[in-house]
Amino acid sequence: MISKVTSTSAAVQHLRDLARLRRVRDRIDREFAQPLDVEALARGVNMSAGHLSRQFRLAYGESPYAYLMTRRIERAMALLRRGDLSVTEVCFAVGCASLGTFSTRFTELVGVPPSTYRAQAAQATAELPPCIAKQVTRPIRNREARLTRPQLA
Repeated sequence: MISKVTSTSAAVQHLRDLARLRRVRDRIDREFAQPLDVEALARGVNMSAGHLSRQFRLAYGESPYAYLMTRRIERAMALLRRGDLSVTEVCFAVGCASLGTFSTRFTELVGVPPSTYRAQAAQATAELPPCIAKQVTRPIRNREARLTRPQLA
């Protein structure tokens, strides 16, 4: 009887944690341009920052910070495709405080620097509807962007 109660309790707690993680992910999706950090996200769902980071990574395969930066880069890609804002303006519009961090993360995810992407994407997606352009230009997560030079074994 005790093991059944314990396993039921663990299952209920797991479902509660998943619901909290979804709320965190949804908040990141909505408020990506706001100053967010793991501590603030954790406070919002009554978890410690460490527990949130571990559970988020288990559930979604990346840390809350990496997920946040991916959302920001996706939005930056859309703004850069429009072509009416400078790279610096785009950086701040998506919630990044450092142009260097923004450019580094953008290059890691997309494979080219923001200025290069802006020039290439404007030409490549000029004839596509925005909803299609978003799908075909979506960034690849977790350093899976094409390498610009061959990797040595």
